[in-house]
Amino acid sequence: MEEVKAQVNANRAWLLSGVPKQHFMTPHISTEALAPKCLTGVEGLDRVLIGGLPRNRFYLVQGDPGVGKTTLGLQFLLEGVKVGEKGLYITLSETREELLGVAQSHAWSLDDLAIFELSAIEETLSADSQNTLFHPSEVELNQITKILRDKVTEVEPARIVFDSLSELRLLAQNPLRYRRQLLSLKQFFVGRNCTVLVMDDRTSEASDREVQSIAHGVLNLERMAPEYGAERRRLSVVKVRGEAFRGGYHDYIIAKGGLIVFPRLIAAEHRRTFPAQAVSSDIQELDALLLGGLDRGTSTLFSGPPGTGKSTLGAKFATAAANRGEAVAAYTFDEKIETYIQRADALGMELSKHIASGMLEATQINPAELSPGEFAHRIRRAVEERDVRLVVIDSLNGYLNAMPEERFLTIQMHELLSYLAQQGVVTILILAQNGLIGSMHSPVDVTYLADTVLILRYFEVEGAVKQAVSVIKKRSGGHERTIREFKIQSDGIHVGEPLREFHGVLTGVPTFQGSTEAIMKGKGGNGHS
Repeated sequence: MEEVKAQVNANRAWLLSGVPKQHFMTPHISTEALAPKCLTGVEGLDRVLIGGLPRNRFYLVQGDPGVGKTTLGLQFLLEGVKVGEKGLYITLSETREELLGVAQSHAWSLDDLAIFELSAIEETLSADSQNTLFHPSEVELNQITKILRDKVTEVEPARIVFDSLSELRLLAQNPLRYRRQLLSLKQFFVGRNCTVLVMDDRTSEASDREVQSIAHGVLNLERMAPEYGAERRRLSVVKVRGEAFRGGYHDYIIAKGGLIVFPRLIAAEHRRTFPAQAVSSDIQELDALLLGGLDRGTSTLFSGPPGTGKSTLGAKFATAAANRGEAVAAYTFDEKIETYIQRADALGMELSKHIASGMLEATQINPAELSPGEFAHRIRRAVEERDVRLVVIDSLNGYLNAMPEERFLTIQMHELLSYLAQQGVVTILILAQNGLIGSMHSPVDVTYLADTVLILRYFEVEGAVKQAVSVIKKRSGGHERTIREFKIQSDGIHVGEPLREFHGVLTGVPTFQGSTEAIMKGKGGNGHS
């Protein structure tokens, strides 16, 4: 019977975790460790913790002022209220009015929570202020500890938030007394079946390692201020004894409604079966250049100097997919959505029609306000909630410029592309190279990330500037090794027959030495990028 209960609890925790079972189950886990966990109420955090926090334990939440510890603590208690658990907020650093102000900013009601603040403790201590035998700090620390125990006994909460440890550390005055008081509180709380979050704002110069060694689990919150743009916040789980969790850093934001955590994307956890088929651009000559089109589950890089038509070509693939009834998501970093839509509509793509129907979602990304984790989360949500089959990122230059101080952006992009590939999504990346003619180079080498690389170039014929397109790489199959003329006209995109009389292709300035009869006739190109 006990084995059956343990298995039921294990399956429940696995369902809450949102990760594949083979990554969650570990051998030799006790029945107690498999007990239903305590959900934090923070979106995304329970996925990081693989189901939540083990109950009746003592946890440390540490971070500098402004990282959102108070907000997290209130979310934790309010989640308990939802499931009928009593909550107690013990505040030694903020007043009741300040807590109510935080709650009001998130449209929360704290009526069902018990709040015990420093002023109530000070009133109780004032009667014993005449002590002269012991050091005042020692007497005050012991009395505060007793008052806190009495309050917990009175309320009988299942969840407690203690904010913060800085005051206790100052009262204790030496590490030994501080550690003893923490151990005493921990044993008392756990003995009364309480799950406790203690906050530490790191304002003291003393080391916090003694607290980390005592706590059953440690959450670390960080706030980073870039030279320009909004601050970045990230969370890491330092430890949770006897439990699996997602390691590394996870970006998060503080929005109306509380903290939202974006768990670090692990592509290996997300696999999906999909048919192997080519995706058409609805341009016969371009599909011929790709020997059928772009393959599902692959990423393609459109590379070239500004003005060669990369964004327009990406929009063409997007509208072709929408015409087939496939959901599409486009993310623009470099231009306004209005401009993006107007240009596509002017070329007969009817982008606005697909946006109105909900088949195509176009999102303008504010370069100064987004973290890599949040961007990956947006794409993942579009794939899993809207069943998006094609994603356009326009452009990688904007993505890199949006987060210039973030490290390992290419690694995060690799993980994102791997995830999209395993979901059967066709991904199109736009990359503008530096320079217009002559030797050109990319701001970042991401050609190794893409399965297919399509380049666009300028060339000159009889004093006129033309555009050309060619495929230099396609991992999933063969492709033409020719260059075709690429023209954007008022009636749409046109791709010509192979032009074989080119020289100097690898220099970046291909020279056409064939007959001008092979050049497409008609109105000149619009120079759209």
